[in-house]
Amino acid sequence: MALTVVVRSGDSQSPPSITFDAPRIVIGRGEGCEVRLPDPSVSHRHASLRQRDAEYVVIDEGSTNGTFVGQVRLSPHSPRAVKSGDLIRVGRVWLELVIEHVVPTQQQQVATAEIALGLVASALAAEGQAAAPVVRVEEGPDQGSQVELSEFDRPCVVGRSPKADLSVNDSDASRRHVELIRHGARVFVRDLNSKNGTRLGDQTIEPNVEVPWPAERNLWVGQNRLGYEDPVNEALAELERVADERMRKSESVEPPKVVGGDTGSESKAGEAGARSDSSRPAPIAALPKRTAARRPAKAGWNLTDVLVALLALVVMGLSLAGLLWLFGSI
Repeated sequence: MALTVVVRSGDSQSPPSITFDAPRIVIGRGEGCEVRLPDPSVSHRHASLRQRDAEYVVIDEGSTNGTFVGQVRLSPHSPRAVKSGDLIRVGRVWLELVIEHVVPTQQQQVATAEIALGLVASALAAEGQAAAPVVRVEEGPDQGSQVELSEFDRPCVVGRSPKADLSVNDSDASRRHVELIRHGARVFVRDLNSKNGTRLGDQTIEPNVEVPWPAERNLWVGQNRLGYEDPVNEALAELERVADERMRKSESVEPPKVVGGDTGSESKAGEAGARSDSSRPAPIAALPKRTAARRPAKAGWNLTDVLVALLALVVMGLSLAGLLWLFGSI
């Protein structure tokens, strides 16, 4: 039996989910977790789901804020059997478990990263910040032109064609010169058999082959030099670095309302998104507060500077007087 984990917290109308058929599934905020939840209330290694014969159990891995099945908090490292439709909470984040015979998610590592990045992107967008990687022409005939890679696995074409996602006027570029695409936390480049080729750093890339584009390297399309910034990936890395946020004992996180029957009844993962109402039971991807930059000191003299200057003048005066006395006595 496969296990689907559906993220029920947040404001998404289509809650993200991922399906496993594995003996152990780790839930947490760390990069190596199978279910990665970018919220500071979730510990780096928070809880795990494990197969036991024909059933699954959930185990709290000594987390800061605890693991709950419904409203019942689990003792650390004590397994608790779960069934299809159960709601569990890790930190502030609610998850629904769906157990049934379905095909597991392909490329689970990429899918996990995309879920985490999608949650962070929603949080950034809610704060009015950039919520996708931005590719920009940094030098060349089309300097300043840019395009957002807002969707995973959707090719973004750069070229002279007016229909290109990033249309350029450079005569050295082909109509459909290069394709950019996001897979998980990485951006890839594919040269579309362009007439003058595409350079990544100092190397010309092979046509029609996807190659990763490290953010620190330049991409040359004709005479245009392209670079990109990824605020979502940066925010996700920052969320992973921060310490666990300890929840207040008085803090209550109500479970999400499920429309259409008992939460303990068996349901299909494909229907999971349709069964959630528009309630927003818990925040997710709460971005850490950034420390304000220290303002530079104002120019000018303060009291300490004046006292030091006066002392220096007194010392110089005494030294001059000593020299005059010495030469006068010779």
